[in-house]
Amino acid sequence: MTVHEFKVEMTCGGCASSVEKVLGKLGDKVEKVNVNLDDKTVTVTSNLSADELLEQLRKSGKAVSYVGVKK
Repeated sequence: MTVHEFKVEMTCGGCASSVEKVLGKLGDKVEKVNVNLDDKTVTVTSNLSADELLEQLRKSGKAVSYVGVKK
């Protein structure tokens, strides 16, 4: 599994919830999601590619950019 980090334009708990919801639709393809509202970052532990995760995160309606693989 790889841990990917994304910057997501989030301003409130509702924003964070919508991000968690769209990632939750991936089911067991995602092992872990960590949303940090203060830093506006989302880390996702998954075997999916960064592009696949980015595409899913964009379904939240938020501006999203890929930061990189988190070590």
